[in-house]
Amino acid sequence: MSKRHNRIKSHVAAVRERRGLSASDLADMIGVSRQAIYAIEAGSYVPNTALGLKLARALSVGIEDLFALPEDPPASGPRSVSATLVPAAEKLRAGQPVRLCRVDGKLIAAAPTPVGSYLPASDAVVASTPASPHRVQVRPHELRLHETRLHQQKNAFEDRLLIAGCDPAMAVLAHYLRPAGVDLIVVHQNSSQSLALLKNGSAHIAGTHLRDAATGESNISAVTRLFAPKSVAVISFAAWQEGLITAGNNPKKVRRIEDLARRDVAFVNRELGSGSRLLLDTQLAQLGLGAKRIRGYDRLASGHLAAAWQVKTGAADCCVATEAAARVFGLNFVPLGSARYDLVIRKPHLKLPAVETLLNTVALAAFRRELSSAGGYDTSIAGDRVF
Repeated sequence: MSKRHNRIKSHVAAVRERRGLSASDLADMIGVSRQAIYAIEAGSYVPNTALGLKLARALSVGIEDLFALPEDPPASGPRSVSATLVPAAEKLRAGQPVRLCRVDGKLIAAAPTPVGSYLPASDAVVASTPASPHRVQVRPHELRLHETRLHQQKNAFEDRLLIAGCDPAMAVLAHYLRPAGVDLIVVHQNSSQSLALLKNGSAHIAGTHLRDAATGESNISAVTRLFAPKSVAVISFAAWQEGLITAGNNPKKVRRIEDLARRDVAFVNRELGSGSRLLLDTQLAQLGLGAKRIRGYDRLASGHLAAAWQVKTGAADCCVATEAAARVFGLNFVPLGSARYDLVIRKPHLKLPAVETLLNTVALAAFRRELSSAGGYDTSIAGDRVF
């Protein structure tokens, strides 16, 4: 084999995995053995032109996406770029991983949330500690630029969708989109923050569940206050139940909002701007119950799962979150009301192929069944345009 062949880098494995194909699947599609696919992916066998074109056709990419000559190493250290950083609850530090997505030509960086025992996927790391106080408290429309050190090809994050929201089911949606070649970057933000990021041009999609106390309508009032008429579309994702989450056997017998005022109940709250906080504050006002009477009202957890985890570990007796969060940790759930979780999308973005794929996926029967059975969602409205 020539030296030139030895220099060729193969990206076949990465592209195949993004398409959700096994090596055997790909081998059958182009008429070679599975061992040949493994050799091509390892770079020990460089296919001829005809076979290379078959691979590209089977994987729906250009041949240059599968094979490339390695770039010469940079002369002055790692390559870096500037990116707009999505505000995070905690201060970012040098070396912390971020994911990248381009939204209308602007490069957006978001710190992924670690899950379980696994490192989160990332595209780059923060090159220097951002100049900020102990916590990054930058409002969504005042995003700051920070340097990131890339460790992937620059165009690897061009064809992505960035969605901001608080629904844990976004991970399920990302799983369904991956075989279709859509890489969904999920940024955990509450409903108000998500809408602000969309307005600022820092997200393709905002997920929201802000229920208007006066009308009972979900999201439309909040959307029309922020966006110009006819500038966005609102697509239903699902309806869910929100309520009180307690330990599995509900040892403190918390069954209604009034029980939160008992001195033996330790509560953990959600941050301002979240739908769950809005639900709690609305019901407290209706009952004439002051926030100071709730032990833990000022103790905050960022997200439905984060709040439910506080209950699971015994750090709190109760929180307000979705039924899906209770199911994840096997906790008790007392419903307080229902809300519709919607996806808000700027109308020009509706024409993006990746957005079209996402909306088609939301309507899939298999996707709906999974959300309904695993998360308790009402998916009968999934994909309906409500505004």
